[in-house]
Amino acid sequence: MTVLSAAEESAPDQAGPTRRRVLQGAAVVAAAAALPMAAAAPAQAATTGSSFLPASARLHLLRRATYGPSPSALADVTRLGLSGWVEWQLQPSLISDTAVSAMLAKLPVPNDGTAISTVKAKLDAGTISGWDQFMSIPKAHLIRATWSRRQLLTVMEELWSDLFNVAVPHDGTNESRAHYQYTIRSKALGRFDDLLWSITRHPAMLTYLNNRDSDRFAPNENQGRELLELHSVGVDAGYTEDDIKNAARILTGMSVNNDTGEFQYKPGMHWVGPVTVFGFSAGNDTEGGGEAVSKALVLYLARHPKTAHRVAYRIAQRFVSDDPPEPLVASLARTYTANRTAIAPVLRQLFASAEFAASRGLKVRRPVEHVAATLRALQVGPDTGDGGSINTLLWTAGAMGQQPFAWSTPDGFPERAENWLSTATTLERWSASRRLVEGWGTGDLGRADLRAWLFGSATATPATYGDMVDIASKKLFYRVLPSEHRTAVCTFLRARPLSPLSTDSSALTWRLRSWVSLLLDTPYHLYR
Repeated sequence: MTVLSAAEESAPDQAGPTRRRVLQGAAVVAAAAALPMAAAAPAQAATTGSSFLPASARLHLLRRATYGPSPSALADVTRLGLSGWVEWQLQPSLISDTAVSAMLAKLPVPNDGTAISTVKAKLDAGTISGWDQFMSIPKAHLIRATWSRRQLLTVMEELWSDLFNVAVPHDGTNESRAHYQYTIRSKALGRFDDLLWSITRHPAMLTYLNNRDSDRFAPNENQGRELLELHSVGVDAGYTEDDIKNAARILTGMSVNNDTGEFQYKPGMHWVGPVTVFGFSAGNDTEGGGEAVSKALVLYLARHPKTAHRVAYRIAQRFVSDDPPEPLVASLARTYTANRTAIAPVLRQLFASAEFAASRGLKVRRPVEHVAATLRALQVGPDTGDGGSINTLLWTAGAMGQQPFAWSTPDGFPERAENWLSTATTLERWSASRRLVEGWGTGDLGRADLRAWLFGSATATPATYGDMVDIASKKLFYRVLPSEHRTAVCTFLRARPLSPLSTDSSALTWRLRSWVSLLLDTPYHLYR
């Protein structure tokens, strides 16, 4: 590969940005043979992923239990130790989060537990729009994922939101969906039985799965089916079609007050008669007792061994690997049962396990996580404007196929790597990296000058191209690249690792953002 002369490097690009993109694209193709790109196949992920990540227990914990390492998060885990940091994160109310609170306060519906009836009154009066209410939910999630110090809580909120998916937007939930998200978040680190009962009777879920209109004359099976198939014991548990029908009968009368939008049990809609569901039975002999029977069923299912295993599997799949070891899952399920469905003991055990420690490189980041992790890696600060930059971040995640909570069916976004490594998604991921590094459409985010941030000042000049790549990779990935990958980046810049840099070298000026985004397109940034 030809190395540019100093004069050629420092000369302005007379052909403009179009020619520049063509030249950079050609250089990417030339470098790709040596530099591993983020389109690694899922089978490769399990065998080679660990080689891209630092052998650091602290960074491994942060890559899994947060939306990506940051200097402040690393300082926290260094100060507290691994188990101390986990305990700190398990008590989110004790963690100050003032910067995020200020951003959330600007949302039309702040996702802070505002009563559904209050939101409905504002919607009816026209002081807020249904769309604003819906969009405040993914905006709040991206804000928290990127800048909140309560990172583990936000990760668990997303995990449960996939398990108990109510799509954003969805007809009839504009008044209740923000409160539903608050409900999941407020109970994400508590007891699963409490969480399951809260979401089962929530107006957003009752509306999404058509239970608000289910009555004794024509029970709607949607929520009864999903209660078993998705929300508790799982589709392979062995329940029958009669179990589904009886679950639907039990849930009749669990409805919504049309005037306030709040939950209302309506006795006149409840189906009466003996019921059995997957080992649970009840006389169910009065209209007025239907809510109590519904709660008894939900608690029975939440505490069932099949649910214990399924919850343990979901948690292990999120934090360990797409196919977590069965001995770990079984052990976590026992802990879940022994602690009456409490989630915190399960997480403590998981993060302390040998399986977790050995799982470096076995997970990849989903698109929302890629957006948040990229901003955290670049140390981009919170939005100081009216939230327009957050809209761009939502669009960026959506282009990769994962705008928060927008999955249209009840099963939620998939977790497995193969769902996020298609050619189309990978190309969009690369585009997202470039967009985020360039700052396109995110002018209200707190950005330092990239050169000054990487090298110490706006005129700082590393001695060689190799030194420059080493400094950047340590800043972004907390490690230096192997020599062949360092050489590939230099090749992209038409240089060699020992080639000297001048203050006005293109690699430090107009090409700086292109090669930094190239680094973020590699497996060094892909793996969770």
